[in-house]
Amino acid sequence: MRDDGVRRALVFVTSAYTSYSGCRQYQEDLARARAAAGPGAPELDKVRHYFNHPGFVEPNADAVRAALATLPPGARLVYTAHSIPTAMEAASGPGGHLYSTQLREAARLVTEAVRPGGEFDVVWQSRSGPPSVPWLEPDVNYHLAALAAAGVPGVVVSPVGFVSDHVEVRWDLDEEAATTAEKLGLPFARAATVGTDPRFVAMVRELVSERLDPSVPRRALGPMGPGHDRCPVGCCPAPVRRLA
Repeated sequence: MRDDGVRRALVFVTSAYTSYSGCRQYQEDLARARAAAGPGAPELDKVRHYFNHPGFVEPNADAVRAALATLPPGARLVYTAHSIPTAMEAASGPGGHLYSTQLREAARLVTEAVRPGGEFDVVWQSRSGPPSVPWLEPDVNYHLAALAAAGVPGVVVSPVGFVSDHVEVRWDLDEEAATTAEKLGLPFARAATVGTDPRFVAMVRELVSERLDPSVPRRALGPMGPGHDRCPVGCCPAPVRRLA
């Protein structure tokens, strides 16, 4: 890009939510890439988060509807996202705990579109690192066991924390969670991710357009409104790494 004379580029990140791993770490990686490119490296401008944008919520809602249609009536709606350390979660966003707040809001918006006023759960998956470090819980597999014990007639798992069918969806949910549900005798359906849904693709274009032209409306569903363009100072700091 530097050699081609590009002076500015907009960056779309496939994390819809705010956290160190979902935002500031990308900014740090971009800064390192610019430094490696040296003088003349393009300015890199990351577009905002989009967890409550109609182009993200509506495809997720249609995917949940399609999954519900394969299960008995009354199936429980369960939304999953990548777990993060609780310390990282507590520091996410200007006031903290923004990661889980945004995820619950996305889950609420999807549920309202599918089953107005309906109940839903937000659970976590794909944790890593030493067991001594607390991460967000419950894990989706433990939650499936709790739902089976409660006698729910089925469960739709919607990976609303992700945008595509990568390994953490295909393995952690389609293999591990589905196997857990099968062993429990719990009817299970995994809702699709937004992937290349035309509404999601149009949303990406819209986010670019609104950054280039301030007159373009900044769309968002629900009370939280559109996300910020620039991270506030001190937002989502890097986790403290302690030596053993």
